[in-house]
Amino acid sequence: MSELRQHIDETAKVIQAECALQPQVGVILGTGLNGLAAQLDVEARLSYTKLPHFAVSTVESHAGELLLGHLAGKPVVAMSGRFHRYEGYSLGQVTFPVRVMRALGVDVLVAFNAAGGLNPQFRAGDIMVIEDHINFMGDNPLIGPNDDALGPRFPDMSQPYTRDLIDLAETLALEMGIKLQKGVYLACPGPCLETRAEYRMMRTLGADVVGMSTVPEVIVAVHGGMKVLAFSVITDECFPDALEPVEIEKIIATANGAEPKLTKLVRACIERLPG
Repeated sequence: MSELRQHIDETAKVIQAECALQPQVGVILGTGLNGLAAQLDVEARLSYTKLPHFAVSTVESHAGELLLGHLAGKPVVAMSGRFHRYEGYSLGQVTFPVRVMRALGVDVLVAFNAAGGLNPQFRAGDIMVIEDHINFMGDNPLIGPNDDALGPRFPDMSQPYTRDLIDLAETLALEMGIKLQKGVYLACPGPCLETRAEYRMMRTLGADVVGMSTVPEVIVAVHGGMKVLAFSVITDECFPDALEPVEIEKIIATANGAEPKLTKLVRACIERLPG
């Protein structure tokens, strides 16, 4: 057994000792997007500091807790706060919770993030379902020895975001009257935001939004055979010819403003999952 699998098993056993729930859905809550946690019928609340091999969230608005309970009738494990490369963590550390979710029985990963809008048709406060991504982090969480028990050496990434789940989100958004964009997420390591020239380049490459997370977790989820549904909340407009300085407080406030719609949509998506 690889060292990674040993660490996964150790962490999973600690969680299972605290809560017998077998989650079907794993949720990663992003910057300013913790409202879904309030919708959860919580059975266990575990601080990351109490979980072996877990990193610790250091970013504002990331609570740093693992929540287990039920949401819309489905057993769920939720990360209230994620880890980022710019905090100084390796991508292995960033994605370790996804490995643990899989070991607990999760087969669907739902991830949120706050992102900057590159598509000129997008506006701050819009919600986008991610249909594809571009990895500009200069790194990959699968680099290194591969444990075949966790996934294949060369996982296919032709459809990292599950088409049926994207279709479900679009259908439900239409029924609810929620405006839902769809597009490509580009991930950078951060923590600085990008220059005008970089925004132009990213848009030319086909990116609709840019952020500093999500892609590593999705890669590991795909590696582990999980289905993936992911959303971005556009918190600022990254238009090179009209660029304004951005403050984190404004980003969080914009995410908080869009959160009730996103929470309503995601709850409905989880409710409609089979099983």
